[in-house]
Amino acid sequence: MTTDTITGTGAGTTQPREDVVEVLLAQHERIRRLFADVRDARGEHRQQAFDELRALLAVHETGEEMVVRPAAKRAAGEPEAAARNAEEAEANRALLELEKLDVTSAEFDARLIDFQQAVEAHAQHEETEEFPALRAAYDVEQRRTMGRRLLAAERLAPTHPHPGTAGKPALQWTVGPFASLLDRAKDAFTQHRD
Repeated sequence: MTTDTITGTGAGTTQPREDVVEVLLAQHERIRRLFADVRDARGEHRQQAFDELRALLAVHETGEEMVVRPAAKRAAGEPEAAARNAEEAEANRALLELEKLDVTSAEFDARLIDFQQAVEAHAQHEETEEFPALRAAYDVEQRRTMGRRLLAAERLAPTHPHPGTAGKPALQWTVGPFASLLDRAKDAFTQHRD
């Protein structure tokens, strides 16, 4: 799986003019579709769909923490930014637990439902509280600049959950690139082993 596949920046996709809010909304929609794909898939396809979902969530949340959250802190306030970071830290722990489970197990199914509900609630908070504040506080060009920074951060982000850095933008900047190298090597090894 390539970084472009994870972040949705390949030749077959169109980026919504790089506006950070539009990029994130498009990724939220892709995450929703991937949840449905994981729920409906069977066999090897289910594992592949989960791997894609896991990678997208990992890079998406890292990018938000590194680029969006500092801007949201200024636009929507410290409590809003802190609440979203706390949700992302919890999601990271839940994703790590899901990653350890057999995707064909009943426990995976039950935890996936709970996890999807938490991710949906988090996305809803962003879409109704954080994103409107970003649109009000930053003009289109500033949001495009943030969008380009977000996509660049996602290209360097880890593809697996790392709860120790989740919700901590400073750690994401320092530890994230090293974790990313290890994750991407692990992904390549796993892909070629199968």
